[in-house]
Amino acid sequence: MFGTQRDFKNRIAEYQSSLVGIKHLHRLSPMRPKPNEPTTLHVTTSGGIAYDSVHCWMNVNGEETTFELVPSESSWSTLEWRYVQHWHGQIPPQPNGTTVRYKIGGRVVGSGSSTASFGSQASPKWVFADNQARALSEATEFAISVDDNDIPRWVRDAIIYHIFLDRFYPGDNVPWKKPTNLSGFFGGTLCGVIQKLDYIQSLGCNAVWLSPLFASPSHHGYDATDYYTVEPRFGTNADLKELIEKAHQRGIRVILDFVANHWSNHHPTFQAAQRQPDSEYRSWYTWQRWPDEYTSFFGVRGMPQLNLKHKPTSDYLLECVQHWLHNGVDGYRLDYVPGPPHTFWADFRQACKAVNPEAFLFGEVVGHSEVIRSYIPHFDGCLDFLLADSLRGTFVLETSTLLEFEAFLRAHETYFPPDFSLPAFLDNHDMTRILYLAREDKAKVRLAALVLFTLSAPPVIYNGTEVGVSQRNPLGRFEEARLPMPWGDEADKDLLAYFQRLGGLRGQFPVITSGKRKVVHLDVQNGTYAYVRTSETSIVLIALNTSRSSQTINIPISSLQPSVKDLLNGHKVTVSEDSIIVSLPAQSGAFVA
Repeated sequence: MFGTQRDFKNRIAEYQSSLVGIKHLHRLSPMRPKPNEPTTLHVTTSGGIAYDSVHCWMNVNGEETTFELVPSESSWSTLEWRYVQHWHGQIPPQPNGTTVRYKIGGRVVGSGSSTASFGSQASPKWVFADNQARALSEATEFAISVDDNDIPRWVRDAIIYHIFLDRFYPGDNVPWKKPTNLSGFFGGTLCGVIQKLDYIQSLGCNAVWLSPLFASPSHHGYDATDYYTVEPRFGTNADLKELIEKAHQRGIRVILDFVANHWSNHHPTFQAAQRQPDSEYRSWYTWQRWPDEYTSFFGVRGMPQLNLKHKPTSDYLLECVQHWLHNGVDGYRLDYVPGPPHTFWADFRQACKAVNPEAFLFGEVVGHSEVIRSYIPHFDGCLDFLLADSLRGTFVLETSTLLEFEAFLRAHETYFPPDFSLPAFLDNHDMTRILYLAREDKAKVRLAALVLFTLSAPPVIYNGTEVGVSQRNPLGRFEEARLPMPWGDEADKDLLAYFQRLGGLRGQFPVITSGKRKVVHLDVQNGTYAYVRTSETSIVLIALNTSRSSQTINIPISSLQPSVKDLLNGHKVTVSEDSIIVSLPAQSGAFVA
């Protein structure tokens, strides 16, 4: 899931890099500034260069200003065996709707007292955060968007169904296609999604996230050729509008998967840029040697990367996302967020919120919490890969104990601000199916799903997880996680009913999303774990037995009513004056209310 970040040496190298030189790393307080509220910038300097001052060059609506940061405390880095100097300074309060762009640089001791002006070549004795450039024009540009848009209200109660379009449903009385390999087309359509809205609603889901649906030569769609046209294999623009309308009639929001970093090398702008040396689109891309050597997504030549520092390129994408918001789309899941610069994402937020303040913008950031945190100024949330990793490690792979899981979870729940959403999931289209990881042990999947649905973050069901879709070959092949949905006898009806109960219970008990979580039982040796979610007026108890034998858990709480029962599996619950006793078969859980 985390690729090279799994390697300890790589993590050490990244940590060292975060300390050495002059570094800002998008560290702000508050992370998402409100209108007319100052924003504090945090900077560190370390390494073999001494700085006598640190400056910020700021641009707001074309007006350029410069201010100086002040030194604060020093800290000792044992890893580097040297001191780290901390600096801070304030961006003045800004009105609603403002985008602030800025660069940060440190003046080397002994290089004079002149300050480089915004937009000019700086003295060689200046070093700029974060890329350590020696010229202001080449420095990393940071950005924040200032607005009063809180996380959309509907997101807090969202249960999201993630649909991989080509593999979901071809439509009533339409058979699946039979490609020769898993990169081929299986025939899923938007009409198929429309016909399955009742099914999606039966899971308690009130939002659908659709995989990329714009014109594309591939089955996955992450290499679009036209952001204004639905891929004909999936249907038409009219089909998408019908889906939006019929979903909205059921109270279901529609979220599109949007790729800003790259698109197909068959895109007309790229074709023109390769064909004509004086094409206006040549600057839309980054060339090492025109016309055949260019920057692309992880070196995949079929996916040239866009130059989003070039305003016409950025403006084009912003117009695209506004177009679909005007047509009723409720938000975007944003692919490969670390690719585009932060300046683009600041503009992206302003463009989307100007059309619909209730649009949900959440990113794909496969990284640690500090990296995710740097995107708080731009998004309403990010997909929670860290929680997915912890859920899989604890309840499926059993490489982590329940105590380790709880230690992670209680820190994770407080690290991010409450107005930043972390949609949580068990698997997705780019990672090993959880059932395959569990070696087909569905009891493990049930336990992980129970935890997923009783944490405060919006749960995401990847289509097929709820009916026992696994995969056939070893780990590491994306296509294996994209097998088509079974709609007949192959679907596990019992597992489906379990997910439907989970979705129904989450919708029935708002305390899950709004209440506080407290652990009331944890026994690593016996593999049992329980927590309550409480508000002033409501309480629910979640109890789990991860062991291979039956367990009876005596939990010292007295706030539950005598008439409570397990609403999930019907396991035996006994209430006494000062405790509650839950009897759990092996590898099972209970939802007591």
